[in-house]
Amino acid sequence: MPSLLIKNADVIVTMDATRRELRGGALYIEDHRIAAVGPAAELPDLADEVLDLRGHVVVPGLINTHHHMFQSLTRALPAAQDAELFAWLRALYPVWGRLTPDMIRISALTAMAELILSGCTTSSDHLYLFPNGSRLDDTLQAAEEIGMRFHATRGSMSVGESLGGLPPDHLVEKESAILADTARVIERFHDPRRFAMRRIAVAPCSPFSVSRDLMKESAALARSHGVRLHTHLAENEHDVAYSREKFHRTPAEYAEDLGWVGADVWHAHCVKLDEPGIRCFAATGTGIAHCPCSNMRLGSGIAPVAQLCRAGVPVGLGVDGSASNDGAHLLGEARQAMLLQRAGFGPEALSARAALEMATLGGARVLGRDDIGALAPGMAADFAAFDLRTIGYAGAHHDPVAALLFCTPTTVNWSAINGRIVVRDGHLATLDLPVLLEKHRAFARALATR
Repeated sequence: MPSLLIKNADVIVTMDATRRELRGGALYIEDHRIAAVGPAAELPDLADEVLDLRGHVVVPGLINTHHHMFQSLTRALPAAQDAELFAWLRALYPVWGRLTPDMIRISALTAMAELILSGCTTSSDHLYLFPNGSRLDDTLQAAEEIGMRFHATRGSMSVGESLGGLPPDHLVEKESAILADTARVIERFHDPRRFAMRRIAVAPCSPFSVSRDLMKESAALARSHGVRLHTHLAENEHDVAYSREKFHRTPAEYAEDLGWVGADVWHAHCVKLDEPGIRCFAATGTGIAHCPCSNMRLGSGIAPVAQLCRAGVPVGLGVDGSASNDGAHLLGEARQAMLLQRAGFGPEALSARAALEMATLGGARVLGRDDIGALAPGMAADFAAFDLRTIGYAGAHHDPVAALLFCTPTTVNWSAINGRIVVRDGHLATLDLPVLLEKHRAFARALATR
């Protein structure tokens, strides 16, 4: 791969061991990796491509730890605009039951494009329903097309309404089929190597849509293959009430009983995680994907993120599904995380730099990666550069790093994933975005009107 030199950036936010912020910094990339970082005067001005990024702040590529990309086709549907989690799901399950493989692929491409343009370079996705022949392979194909570093989770639902679950029976799968297909995608697609562009995780959807047995079998399968585990937990009061009624446990107790805690596990939301649950997660290294926009949109509450971080729980950010956000701007998500903690717990609850760290190093830790989340020699060449000369940052040059979080989020101006430029001067470089969006609009109209 051609070498790349970034030079003269106003600030390079390294997120390295000492959290250096380099004024007039430079970044030299070779063979998909960062070879050198430092002041521009100290790096050789030789590369196959040289980008002069004066006026920009360069940050490690942002990391999204929770998403449902298929939901980009069902944003702002009237029936689900003003509902809490369970009613929102019941309104949307029938629509999602009409998804096709092409819809899954196009919706994933669109969600990934939106993420990349927000500064995101690595994303997880939780696909938990597979109607009409859809497969996890459809999202994996999308990631390869657009060039995104991707953690695909093989989700599942096995307990339908007739058995006391939330989803309709026609959307659930047999547990034997779930486990067989999960093993298939792990064996075919998972890449455990450092700098991997594609990894697989095992992700039964939630306590209200899968059985105790499937949770246990899924954990055993994941650990036998050395992959990570993911699910939803303690998202709102109804979620907690369901666990207490069905399992006579709090969500955290239920997860612990099933072996769903540990450094190889991350849970989405945990808005209602109680004190014993926080202690358990901290002691076991269990991670959390914090999704502030979705939690606000559905009225689920404010996750105790500042408390979680103080306790030592690994916390990353997730945009969550595009029908419960209804966006996928990861820098914007970091800003909302900062503002929501301040709304709930005071202006010192979460600083701008702490929110940015959550979106980079925090996400890397939650996904079990030591090769992304920082700009340092030997790390993957994933970065995002934001132009401070736009109107949204006018007057905020006193602290350009904090400005990224305090000011209205903007589109990334330059970005690279694995050393390949994917956003060039504000434009997505790896696919024709207008053509993609036209296909996406056609599919969204078909779902909404059928």
